[in-house]
Amino acid sequence: MNVLLLGSGGREHAMAWKLSQSSLLSTLYVAPGNAGTEQIATNVALDPMDFNAVDRYIRRNNINMLIVGPEAPLVAGIVDHFQASEKHKNLIIVGPPKAGAMLEGSKDFAKAFMSRHNIPTADYATFSQGQLKEAKKYLDKRKPPYVLKADGLAAGKGVVITDNREEAEATLEEMLENNAFGEAGSKVVIEQFMEGIEVSSFVVTDGSAYRILPSAKDYKRVGEGDTGPNTGGMGAISPVPFVDAEFHEKTLNQIIIPTIKGLQKDDIPFNGFLFIGLMKVGSDPYVVEYNCRLGDPESEVILPLLKSDLLHLFDSLGSGLLSEYDLQIDNKTAATVILTSGGYPGEYKKGKHIKGLDNPPNEKTGLIFHAGTTTSRGKVVTSGGRVIACTGLGNGLEQAIERSYKIAESIDFSDKQYRKDIGQDVLVKVS
Repeated sequence: MNVLLLGSGGREHAMAWKLSQSSLLSTLYVAPGNAGTEQIATNVALDPMDFNAVDRYIRRNNINMLIVGPEAPLVAGIVDHFQASEKHKNLIIVGPPKAGAMLEGSKDFAKAFMSRHNIPTADYATFSQGQLKEAKKYLDKRKPPYVLKADGLAAGKGVVITDNREEAEATLEEMLENNAFGEAGSKVVIEQFMEGIEVSSFVVTDGSAYRILPSAKDYKRVGEGDTGPNTGGMGAISPVPFVDAEFHEKTLNQIIIPTIKGLQKDDIPFNGFLFIGLMKVGSDPYVVEYNCRLGDPESEVILPLLKSDLLHLFDSLGSGLLSEYDLQIDNKTAATVILTSGGYPGEYKKGKHIKGLDNPPNEKTGLIFHAGTTTSRGKVVTSGGRVIACTGLGNGLEQAIERSYKIAESIDFSDKQYRKDIGQDVLVKVS
């Protein structure tokens, strides 16, 4: 089977690593890929947002399966593009069409969906450009901290949580009047703050059958102790110790099943990953957000825990046989630490030579996934804010974290930065 995987981050390297192990695989192409995917697949200089160029490449290279890694092409309708063409009627596509991707593409759409289907989430109100006065007045109805979310895609950085009323009002002005997030911030969702601990649930679904992947917890803020601005994610752990049988059952019955039934009731097609960001409030799950693809950096801890063949899973998803698929999960624990460029998530420099990649860990104890890397003059250099994911594997969380930091310390580049406390909050709770 010839497979084209779209994307260039740590998620895509982790997927490519897992796909490359499949007995079903003939050739794996990654577009545009990075220095890590280049070692195990054929990188292709394609822009995932250029649907016509992707289309031509699929036809010329006899591609059997298209896997869409990032959210932007899904929200823009790449799946619809191929489904509308007779030339691609046999192409298996992993990723939902635009209607399903709107669960991530619009916070307002997702909140209205949850409201319709009685899926537990925080109270909210949505305001558009021209409604700044009404949005500021609505803050009177909310106790601090204030939760302000850009409606559209903002690369994981469109959420502001603040105790300060003046800062909340200034943020609303920045979003609704000064286009701080461009089109993504033309609407703003103001939510009730939920006190709890976050966890992510991952489901593979064809809109009817589903399979549940290991739970994960990511660390979004740049600074230790969850301080500083939001990033695309500074690390993650999986599975999550506090996701016990009771919480899992509540998540399944109150959120996962109602979500899939809601998609069916609303005639919203879905074929791919459903990432459900949850807040555990007391012992109950509430939805923080939906994503229409695998998370990053969660992929780097979830995929190493799959015993099953990932390409087999995707083939079952595409052929209507997901309900018969037996998903096998390893009982190990994984933790990943993200090495970032100095200055991230603000301005940062690229082109820094990355040292220490020549001696990778034993795959039974750890893995290195590239995120923002490229090759220049035969050397691997930085090309993004999040550069390398250092994944440790162990028989428990403590061992997995220790191994991930050992990898983090072995890799070096100028202005390297990373959080030193990934997983520590959970270790304290379970110790």
